[in-house]
Amino acid sequence: MRPEEGTPGSATSIRGGLSARKQKLVVEHIEQHLAEQISLRALARLAKLSPYHFARAFRHSLGMPPHRYHMVRRMDRAQDLLLRSTLPVTQIGTRIGFRETSSFTRAYRRYAGVTPSEFRRQNTA
Repeated sequence: MRPEEGTPGSATSIRGGLSARKQKLVVEHIEQHLAEQISLRALARLAKLSPYHFARAFRHSLGMPPHRYHMVRRMDRAQDLLLRSTLPVTQIGTRIGFRETSSFTRAYRRYAGVTPSEFRRQNTA
């Protein structure tokens, strides 16, 4: 057996990513501040890494850059609100951090392939 394969039954660590503790800390911060702009520098400071190393480690750990992860989480929250609430699309966009309905609609269309209103119509009875 080669050293990089580890021992049978042992969990091998993924090298180059964020530690589980740092990943949890950063993901929780993003969740708590979904509607806000979060800079790469602020997230890197939270993880106590340089912005460059943080961005690489985050992408390695979560499979996408921090900004994209933040946007996906915002769109997931919007989708949940579209399905589970009767809030107008404009208010949903504002709640997840968009100042303009048009920018929310564009971002949501890129994410889901349909506008927020179309999604709501297709998924409510």
